[in-house]
Amino acid sequence: MRVVVTGAAGFLGSHLCDHLLAKGHTVIGLDNLITGSTKNLEHLAGRDDFKFILHDVTEYVYIGGLVDAVLHFASPASPVDYLEYPIQTLKVGALGTHKVLGLAKDKKARFLLASTSEVYGDPLVHPQREEYWGNVNPVGPRGVYDEAKRFAEALSFAYHRTHGVDTKIARIFNTYGPRMRSGDGRVVPNFITQALTGKPLTVYGDGSQTRSFCYVSDLVEGIYKLLVSDINEPVNLGNPNEMTIADFARKIIELTGSRSDVVFERLPVDDPKVRQPDITRARELLRWEPRVPLEEGLGRTIDYFK
Repeated sequence: MRVVVTGAAGFLGSHLCDHLLAKGHTVIGLDNLITGSTKNLEHLAGRDDFKFILHDVTEYVYIGGLVDAVLHFASPASPVDYLEYPIQTLKVGALGTHKVLGLAKDKKARFLLASTSEVYGDPLVHPQREEYWGNVNPVGPRGVYDEAKRFAEALSFAYHRTHGVDTKIARIFNTYGPRMRSGDGRVVPNFITQALTGKPLTVYGDGSQTRSFCYVSDLVEGIYKLLVSDINEPVNLGNPNEMTIADFARKIIELTGSRSDVVFERLPVDDPKVRQPDITRARELLRWEPRVPLEEGLGRTIDYFK
């Protein structure tokens, strides 16, 4: 296939480009580098099967020639980023999704949206199944990301129903691995960076809130299986093994051999208390589930941050 990946210079986007190329496909990567970095793509320089285009997908997207698939991963994805760029986050979820859906429609290409577990908000249902509609504060500080993704899902389904575009929706839960930015505000790079530099690990609230962590190689394999499937309804992709943030902090201290302490600070507004995917649909329809154990994945990630 000839595949367009938006957000190609980001953490997930760059790993996805690697995976697609390893499968023998040709990749055209787009990114405006607002949060991505060309360092994530340096190893692909000079390849005939990869092309990078510096472009903001909220503007008209032109790609000459055949396109078989469009994967839309462009968006600030961490609280630090989307709180710094709230309007850009809303624009890429709305205008950007509209532009690349138009590209997919024009090229008769399949389309995959990188959605998020944040569409469930601070969930009242646990674990989260795809049928759950969520508990989102549209005017809270996190609403710019949550609602951008919820709108993108609605627009994708509108293109599917109205124009017959073969759309896929991946609801991605916490994913980690090499190429995360140390200052992006997410818990994995925060804790690892703090532990490696001997600083206290910052836990918000009392640490009883839960997350589940999926290693990036597992996640992109799930994305690929969804892309080549005939599934159009949303699919949760993540690791169902749930743990508290306090326990996760202790795990990072153990694996890094750090002497850091843990400090507790006020919980941010609308921060989800629980987060755990029900991946029954992915298991049954995609024959997919995570395989990389947490300690192994964290070991690789810690080595990267070192």
